[in-house]
Amino acid sequence: MEMKKRWLILGVSFFANLMVGSAYAWGVFSPQLVNMFNYTQAQASLAFSMALGLIPISMMVAGRVAPKIGIRLTIFIGGAVYGLGFFLASFVTENVLTLYVTYGLMSAIGIGTVYGLTVPNVVKWFPDKRGLAGGLIVGGFGGGAVIFAPIFGATTATWGLLETFRFFGITFGILVLLLTIFISAPPEGYKPEGWNPPVGGTANGTINYTPTEMLKTGRFWLLWAIFTLAMVGGIMVIGQAGNISVNRLGATPALTATAVLMLGISNASGRVVWGAISDKIGRNASLLCMYGITAGCLLFLTLNTVNFPLFVLTIMGVGLCFGGFAGTFPSISAENFGTSHMATNYGILFIGFGISAFTGPQLAAGIFDATGNHNTAFIIAIILSVVAFLLTLLLIHLSRKSKKAA
Repeated sequence: MEMKKRWLILGVSFFANLMVGSAYAWGVFSPQLVNMFNYTQAQASLAFSMALGLIPISMMVAGRVAPKIGIRLTIFIGGAVYGLGFFLASFVTENVLTLYVTYGLMSAIGIGTVYGLTVPNVVKWFPDKRGLAGGLIVGGFGGGAVIFAPIFGATTATWGLLETFRFFGITFGILVLLLTIFISAPPEGYKPEGWNPPVGGTANGTINYTPTEMLKTGRFWLLWAIFTLAMVGGIMVIGQAGNISVNRLGATPALTATAVLMLGISNASGRVVWGAISDKIGRNASLLCMYGITAGCLLFLTLNTVNFPLFVLTIMGVGLCFGGFAGTFPSISAENFGTSHMATNYGILFIGFGISAFTGPQLAAGIFDATGNHNTAFIIAIILSVVAFLLTLLLIHLSRKSKKAA
């Protein structure tokens, strides 16, 4: 019975993340907000940076609250706040602070709660398939742009931007209530029937660091640095894809929505694909492959100035790896620090994502406002990918040295 139940929980958690993942469709909204209210790209981009950059804080808070009031109620509150923020964004004016509070702050609270609790909960239900399950659940988050970018593109063209915010704010609030009815935590020490943890592994209950214990390890700080550096290039492209397609390639709103859609598809599929690959070839080997692909695609973005199809293919390459990083790090967290405190521990590790969410889009937007193009920002992101590559090699060396000593 529990074997069937865990797949149901994965399914509803996937759809809950799909809704809060609609924040990734920002590329559809950004050019329209700039035109409607005369925001600079940096001003508009800050709302997206807040929506993603503040996620780690709400993840850690949710991780503390859930044991007290229950995971189901906590996730519902987070989803309701996300829907309310979307609804209130329909009242945005020339005062950009309204956008920051609604699409920025309230979205961050909602995303961090839903994503931050469903991911470790699903990983606990699947100790035998962590990479695949983690990839699928975060794939829902990344898949938000796949589903909602074309929908938002159509509704903003028909209803207008503000009415779109209003309608989907109500819709998200209702749907998350229905989905959370089916979410529950696994029994303590749960393991699937017929499966036993590998010797020396970190399956449920084997190795479990408290947040304080985790922070005292050098491995955490190395992983945190790797995660932070790895995500900058991807979140930079996701945050600026709409503006790049309009400003550099002269894309129409329909083509811009298409670019955001294809980027969302690659982002979502990368979480599942790389999660499964990492189960086969190892997490570190997968990370090294993703750094190389990301750097190569970013380099090509600095060269391509006119070809829209090649632009879309290139940003899809970046999105595939960005999704891959997001899909593998929940498993990396569980395997290094255990699952008993994973909601909080992964939230702390996820601070790296928050820093990259502020750094990437703001860096690209600021450089564009100053120079008229994004190339310098892409070059910086390439350098950061190279540094992450070297740090991962260091991590591999230290792991081998530790095993040899043991």
